[in-house]
Amino acid sequence: QVEGSGGGLVQAGGSLRLSCIASGFSFGMFVMDWVRQVPGKGPERVASISSGGVTISYADSVKGRFTISRDNAKNTLYLQLNSLKPEDTGVYYCARPAGNVRGQGTLVTVSS
Repeated sequence: QVEGSGGGLVQAGGSLRLSCIASGFSFGMFVMDWVRQVPGKGPERVASISSGGVTISYADSVKGRFTISRDNAKNTLYLQLNSLKPEDTGVYYCARPAGNVRGQGTLVTVSS
């Protein structure tokens, strides 16, 4: 399973750091994603990182503002959110695409 944390209320332009702790599987062997769900819209994969952390990709909407990283020794996935905008508001999930594993999300609210 995976469990995310670190969400909260922040003003536009602010920053947050999300964390996701994995358990029950060999975390370091899997690609991991951060996915967000905005009310009224479908889920959006905002960032993805390869098992070793070498290959990273971002949605155009967050490129240059968000940074995904991982610490395989700690079974932990991170997402650094900078220069936040109100449209970044949503529930953020960490997910393992293989087997469609997704944890409880953490809510990020950005006020204008």
